Order: sequence, then C-alpha cells, then structure tokens
Amino acid sequence: MLLLKGLLGSLAQLSFFAALLLLPAGTWEWPRAIQFLVVYGILLLFSTLALAIYAPASLDARLQRPVDKTQPRDDRIISFLLFIAMTVWFILIPVDVFYLKWFPMPGLLLSVIGAGVFLAGYTIILTAVFQNEFAAPIVKDQHDRGHRLVDTGLYGHIRHPLYSGFLLLMTGLGLWLESYLSVLLIPVIFLILVGRIHIEEKTLRETLPGYIEYMERVRYRICPLLW
Repeated sequence: MLLLKGLLGSLAQLSFFAALLLLPAGTWEWPRAIQFLVVYGILLLFSTLALAIYAPASLDARLQRPVDKTQPRDDRIISFLLFIAMTVWFILIPVDVFYLKWFPMPGLLLSVIGAGVFLAGYTIILTAVFQNEFAAPIVKDQHDRGHRLVDTGLYGHIRHPLYSGFLLLMTGLGLWLESYLSVLLIPVIFLILVGRIHIEEKTLRETLPGYIEYMERVRYRICPLLW
C-alpha cells in the first residue's frame, strides 16, 4: 500500500511538472523538457522503490499531507508562498525559452553541466531522505512518530541538506532547460526557504530534545563555511 501511494504521488508530481512546462510552451517539440521529464520519471520510480524497500519510514514521512492541524500557522503561509513561487518559476521557463528570449540560450555544454548539477542535487535530496526518516514536507511536532534527533551523515555537516540539494536541483534544471532567467530567479526561492528554515528551527528547538545543542555543534544550515 505504501509503495502504491508513493508511485501514485510520483506520477502526480511528474504530471504536474509536465503540465507546467509543456502547456505554456504550446508544443511537445522541446527536447530538453522531454529529456528532463523522462529522466525525472525514472529517478522517481527507482527512488520510490528503493525507499519502500529499504527506508519505508522515510517514504511515509515524505507522503504526509501537505497541510496538518498541528502545523504552525507561519509554516502554512510560507509553504503556500513556496508552492506559488515554484509554480511560477516552472511556468517562466517555457515562457523564457519560447517567448521572452531576454537572454541568449545556454549552449550544449552548459545544458549538460546543468543536468549534472540537477542530478547532484537530486542525489543529495535522496540521501538526506534516506538518512532522516522524519524529513516530512511540513513543519510539525512528530512525537507521535517517535521523533528523534538525526545528526549523522549529511546532517552531521549541515542542518538542512534537503534544502541544499533542492537549490542545486533547481539551478541545474534551469540550465538544463536552457533558461538563464530561471537561474536568476533562484535567489527569490532561496529567500522563501530562509523564512521556512527559521520557522522550522524554531519548532524543532521547542519540540525536539537536543536540537539546541545540535545547532551549536553544526553551525551551518545550507552550505559549509557560508551559511
């Protein structure tokens, strides 16, 4: 049942991304977008299978409802803003590539590098999910799931590796799909994530034993030596 739920969720996400890219483009003849959708679909399939087999608790956490009654009100607001920003960001990619054309399109080399950065970001996200079975998509008290502090693996170096991977993934995707405009808009997403991080850490300080000490041990949130 968990596997089926995960596969259906993956299909829904892939379909949503396809709609955001291909409908504004007005065409299927966009090789880079088709490449992304095929690769991402394969990644989702194998990631869901691997999580269902080796880390079902992590998959269950990722499949939790996007809104919960125990979720802080501030997180509901910031999550909504992030969803809107992400939706607009995806739509702007085909608008930039097919209509605005404010910037020259990245060459093949940059597009390939972008695909590599995307895969690196995805790998970081997947690794963080495997290592932290409490990495839910929303901020909330998870004592009902036996919430405990995770401070090993990637979490031993930065406090929010999921967000680090997410920013890499988006930057790489923008280059892969040949849109400089989308890359230039990444700082907007980053600022929303900063707000989300502050809300998340406030909740964890109040609900998760040992998190204050963890913050003192692991100083950096997103990138070592920077922030």
